[in-house]
Amino acid sequence: RRTSEIGIRMALGAERVNVVRMVIGHAALLTAIGLDAGLPLALYGGLELHSMLYGLSSFDSTAILASAVTLVMVAGIAAWLPARRAAAVDPMTALRYE
Repeated sequence: RRTSEIGIRMALGAERVNVVRMVIGHAALLTAIGLDAGLPLALYGGLELHSMLYGLSSFDSTAILASAVTLVMVAGIAAWLPARRAAAVDPMTALRYE
């Protein structure tokens, strides 16, 4: 969806590193927003489901940390693939995209 924007940026002199940084930075921002919203909801959900959790505490920090780390790793991989593809785009091809 951002092919023309990336093409214009590269045609104006943006380096491939800057394009990769832009794409990964946008994904990192979305991941941070998701973690900021999801962690309090997960803690609240643990409190609400405490009676159903047999042998576990409602604040299992290991599970919450493992899920947050997994989310960041998956988001990083999911951002790296399109960032690498965006950096390899030819500016003239991108400008003719639409």
